[in-house]
Amino acid sequence: MNDTKRMDVIGLLGPLRRYARSLTRDETQAEDLVQDTLVRAYERRASFRSGGNLRGWLLSILHNTFIDQRRRHVAEYRRLEQAAAFVDTEAPPEQESRVRLQQVQTAFMSLPDEQRAALHLVAIEGLPYQEAADALKIPVGTLMSRLGRARAALRGFEAGSDLSRPAQNKSPSLRIVGGSDV
Repeated sequence: MNDTKRMDVIGLLGPLRRYARSLTRDETQAEDLVQDTLVRAYERRASFRSGGNLRGWLLSILHNTFIDQRRRHVAEYRRLEQAAAFVDTEAPPEQESRVRLQQVQTAFMSLPDEQRAALHLVAIEGLPYQEAADALKIPVGTLMSRLGRARAALRGFEAGSDLSRPAQNKSPSLRIVGGSDV
């Protein structure tokens, strides 16, 4: 009968749960800790000395399990912090910028030839207005007008307008303020 009392693990669940709650400060974590403790105790049951103090042995396993979990948690947290620091130094994926570049290229290529040529010489090649006008054999004022229309069309593209339809073919959009539509 004395042997049975010494191996009464069920009778020790109360002290194990209390100690686990004291360590974890959380009911759910305490229950998990007690379960982990009992699994470890079962796996290492051969290391229990016959006639030893079962309560002390189980509380010791519980404490060591708690410490191991805390160390594992701290190590995992450090790894995540290091990974987060590494991720912050990574370059963003190129897919979005490639798609955006293709959209800008499509909008640029949909401009009328004279606007596209003027914008290319000034914005891409970096020519001054006079040199760009000379290269196109047009007056500077005409160049500036073409640049203005090209930039307006690209701004319209940014705002969501359809560049495939030339601006002169678009019907004006009027908004009626007050009154009726009749």
